[in-house]
Amino acid sequence: MYRTSLPKHGGMIFPMASPRWASFWMKNTLIPLDMIFIRADGHIARIAANTVPESLNTVESGEPVIAVLEIIGGGAEKDGIKAGDLVTWPGGPAS
Repeated sequence: MYRTSLPKHGGMIFPMASPRWASFWMKNTLIPLDMIFIRADGHIARIAANTVPESLNTVESGEPVIAVLEIIGGGAEKDGIKAGDLVTWPGGPAS
């Protein structure tokens, strides 16, 4: 919240204790983000690209997920990240 920038390949991961439907809003977020919703097997369920800063609209996972990765808006397309890709991180589901 309240960030005015993110590093080119930086981001924030929000892991969950168990898979669940997830929804986020952008109320106090000042820059567009790509929200990458990750299934329990580590594969990307969906990407909400370029979410609208300061919006009260919810952005939903569409299915149960184990984590949400937020990166700079447009970063997923620029780096060729797409639904179905595998996401790994230390301690994550596919590690």
